[in-house]
Amino acid sequence: MSQTEFHRSATPKARLATVLVIALSISLSILQAGCGRPHGPGGPPQGGAPEVGVVTVQPERVVLTTELPGRVSAYLVSEVRPQVSGLILKRLFTEGQVVRAGDVLYEIDPAMYKAAYDQAKAAVAMAEANLPAIRSRAERFEGLLEIHAVGQQEYDDASAALKQAEAALAAAKAASETARINLSYTPVKAPISGRIGKSGITVGALVTAHQPVSLATIQTLDPVYVDLTQSTTELFRLRRRLQNGVLDHPGEAQNEVELILEDDTPYPMKGAFRFRDVTVDPSTGSVILRVVFPNPDRILLPGMFVRARVKEGVKEEAILIPQQGVSRDPKGKPFALVVNASGEAEMRRLELDRAIGDKWLVSAGLAPGDRLIVEGQQRVRPGVAVEVVPFSEDEARPTAPDDTPPSTSESD
Repeated sequence: MSQTEFHRSATPKARLATVLVIALSISLSILQAGCGRPHGPGGPPQGGAPEVGVVTVQPERVVLTTELPGRVSAYLVSEVRPQVSGLILKRLFTEGQVVRAGDVLYEIDPAMYKAAYDQAKAAVAMAEANLPAIRSRAERFEGLLEIHAVGQQEYDDASAALKQAEAALAAAKAASETARINLSYTPVKAPISGRIGKSGITVGALVTAHQPVSLATIQTLDPVYVDLTQSTTELFRLRRRLQNGVLDHPGEAQNEVELILEDDTPYPMKGAFRFRDVTVDPSTGSVILRVVFPNPDRILLPGMFVRARVKEGVKEEAILIPQQGVSRDPKGKPFALVVNASGEAEMRRLELDRAIGDKWLVSAGLAPGDRLIVEGQQRVRPGVAVEVVPFSEDEARPTAPDDTPPSTSESD
């Protein structure tokens, strides 16, 4: 029976079965042909040792830094308040401008204080006018007492009157000085130089001496303080590493601090440590580090959030390895593969300190001269002989740095 006759006479189920048999035969033929061909570049190698890219571990000098959060605060802050009561006649500054110490900001009505000063000066003049006559009488009675021309009581009265007149003159002078000082407070002057903010009152307002509400606030913004917070745990760890010789003190260079702004751009000028606070914040378990930064362009403003890069110390024999050379086991513990003297892959457990750029700083597990496998780890297992080729970091795909070792498992 021909194929055409078969299709005409066969049932639909029989025709479907025939099609499936033909398709299965074709698939098996393709699979057999594929199994007989050698693998391309992406498949596993056929025979011979697998090829891996390695780097030779070399110690290097590394300056270790840490980033701390902080807030900007003004170098000097003065809340301007009146020292006498009265009516505001004038405001003599523009909000937001830079003022100098001694500039007049407000003028309080001086009429009442001027009158009080004039009255005090008149009282001084009166006391000074009475004093010569009283002094002359006391001196004359002193001479008469020697020749017994006056009695002792009369001389004592004249001497007491002289002392009272001298005291009255001193009191009048003190009252006059007080009145003069009060009059000098009627022009409200800037106590410091800096940028003045908005005015808290308007012309015509009545103010009182030492009122709780300030008239305006002046802030010195060049330089500025940056207050950083550092945990006591990190502080103790750093001290321990310095004492144990793990880190070397970099000397004066440690006082330099770099600043990173809120948009992740670096601040162009470096700051210097001023002091470390001696009190620990019980709510956060941290201490304050105060740093001074120059701010000639007024880029840093009070209250701004920043990050500071602080130098911890120098590690002379640091071991840095590419991040792609580190893997993690199912428990999240880091390890790496190295090529031993026999040319075989060997697993090393690692202790990682931190990420520096696209590399890990290794605390333990590797030694200078070790050949670290950073490419081709997926093709080898510990104990397998490998073929070593140099690894070029320039051709490697960059890995995003991380501040702390990741807690999830990684596989290459």
